[in-house]
Amino acid sequence: MVYAQTEEAPKPVAPYSQSRLTASGVLFVSGQIPINPETGELLKGDIKKETEQVMKNIQAILKANDMTFSDVVKCTVFLTDIRDYKAMNEVYGSFFEDKFPAREAIEISNLPLGASIEISAIASK
Repeated sequence: MVYAQTEEAPKPVAPYSQSRLTASGVLFVSGQIPINPETGELLKGDIKKETEQVMKNIQAILKANDMTFSDVVKCTVFLTDIRDYKAMNEVYGSFFEDKFPAREAIEISNLPLGASIEISAIASK
């Protein structure tokens, strides 16, 4: 297995890797929250901007593994307020060209650092 890290995405906030690539070419991307990798600051207060940052973080990890969003087969979205679902979907959907991966969106009570959204992904070449 390969542990691929990139400075273009935030450093993990706990003991986990940004991603792991298996020998069979399956990439597991750890859940990303809306941390700006340049400043280390958590975005809050605008779910569209937060979702965009999360997706950019995932995009950077995919790129570091020579993949794109077209290689993503599954995502899991965690929201602390399900009322953000529609706005999140508008931004989330804009990162995919044609076919969307399998996905679930779940409302949960809390996320690390007080984030409002977290998204994990699985990709395969």
